[in-house]
Amino acid sequence: MRKTIIAGNWKMNKTNADAVAMLTELKAAVAGVENVGIVIGAPFTALSDAVKAVEGSNIKIAAQNMYPKASGAYTGEVSPEMLKAIGVEYVILGHSERREYFHETDAFINEKVKCALSYGLTPILCVGEKLEDREAGRTDLVNETQVKGGLAGLTKEEAVKVVVAYEPVWAIGTGKTATPEIAEETHKAIRKVLAEMFGAEAAEEITIQYGGSVKADNAKDLLAQADIDGGLVGGASLEAESFAKIVKAGM
Repeated sequence: MRKTIIAGNWKMNKTNADAVAMLTELKAAVAGVENVGIVIGAPFTALSDAVKAVEGSNIKIAAQNMYPKASGAYTGEVSPEMLKAIGVEYVILGHSERREYFHETDAFINEKVKCALSYGLTPILCVGEKLEDREAGRTDLVNETQVKGGLAGLTKEEAVKVVVAYEPVWAIGTGKTATPEIAEETHKAIRKVLAEMFGAEAAEEITIQYGGSVKADNAKDLLAQADIDGGLVGGASLEAESFAKIVKAGM
C-alpha cells in the first residue's frame, strides 16, 4: 500500500529563525497525524536547525537539491553525505525551476536520483509539462520522457523508494490548478509509464504527488483521486496553519 506524502517546498524563503518558528507551530498543528507522511523542504542554510526543530515529531526534512558527489572541488554545492550527516531524509530533485533556470537535464537529474538512493535519501523526482506542451497535446510525452530519463537504470527495488511529483509548470505559482479530473488523468498516465518500466506491482507502490498550486481549499478534492498520493506544496507550505490543513486533507 503506497503512502500519502504531503511535502512543502519553501524554495528560497525563511531564515533559520523563521524556519524554527514555523516548524514549532506546525509540530503542534499536526501532532495527531499518523497516516500521512509530512515533509518540509527547507533552504540549505536552515536545514540543520530545521532537523533539530522537528526532532521526535512526525515531520521529516528535505533538501531542495544536492550535487551527486560525496565531496570534492564543486564550489557552492552540497553533497548527499553532508545532508545525511545532519539528519535530512528527503531531497527534491528535478524541480521545474532547476530545469528552467539552471538547465538541469534528465541525465543529470538521473545521476542525482541514483546518488541520493545510494546514501539512503528519499528522492522526490519532479516532472511536468509547460503550458505550450499541454496546448500542443504533448503532456504525456513530456512526462514519459522525464520519468524514463529520471529513473533510468534503477532496479524495481530502487524505484519503489522514489517519490514522483507531477508538477504542471503552468500551474506553479500562477494560481491556476488542474482540475482533480485532469490531474488524475495525468497521474494515471505516469503510473502506466512506471508499470512499463518496473512492472505493475512496483508501480502501485510508488507515491505520485500532485504539485500545481495545492491549497487548503482544493487539497481534499485532489487527494480523493485514486492515483494522487499526496502533494508537493509551494506557497501554501510557508504558513503552518495552511500547510496543516493540507496535511489533514490527506487523512
